Amino acid sequence: MISVLVADAQPLQRFALRALLESSPDTKFVGEAENGAEAVRWTAELHPDVVLMDIRMPGVDGIEATRRIVAAGGRSRILVLTTFDVDRYALAALRAGANGFLLRDTRPEELLAGIRAVAAGDAVIAPALTRRLLDEFADQLGDDLCAPAREDPRLDSLTGREREILVAIGQGLTNGEIARRFTLSESTVKTHVGRVLAKIGARDRIQAVIQAYDLRLTRPV
Repeated sequence: MISVLVADAQPLQRFALRALLESSPDTKFVGEAENGAEAVRWTAELHPDVVLMDIRMPGVDGIEATRRIVAAGGRSRILVLTTFDVDRYALAALRAGANGFLLRDTRPEELLAGIRAVAAGDAVIAPALTRRLLDEFADQLGDDLCAPAREDPRLDSLTGREREILVAIGQGLTNGEIARRFTLSESTVKTHVGRVLAKIGARDRIQAVIQAYDLRLTRPV
């Protein structure tokens, strides 16, 4: 059973998420919080596998709550739910340590799949949001994106193929899309992705996207 804590400012949203979790045979609702401070406290007490985190909450918001939970060093993983009008907070939440980012209009089965993936150690991000996040990050960097790739020891350890894989990850491609681009099997791509994450010190695929932009390896197309 995957234990889940729901942190959301809206009572109706908390009720709906609780109903969804209780209807699934492999998820267990263990508590709820209406603000970030409560989310941090209940996470420390209940040690849920996954925290479903709202961003805009009174007092301590979801970004700061995520930062505090990650800094505490517990095993709980964080899946953020957002709407299009708060994309601008997405990069901050991911940098704070969120393990996934899904939109509120995600279908119930997709949300449950995201919870399972995050609990298993994977990173999840809504495809539509990936493009918007990359565009937002590009706007922050401005003309800097046109500069050459930064010299960085993290890149020195990558093979030519692994560098290509990192660029593709930075462009938001899935393993299947990367496999088709380079005519590789998905299992081979998965192996490459794992090596890339290890070599650049990325916790997950989302951090790899951020690092690809930080290193100027990719830009919106």
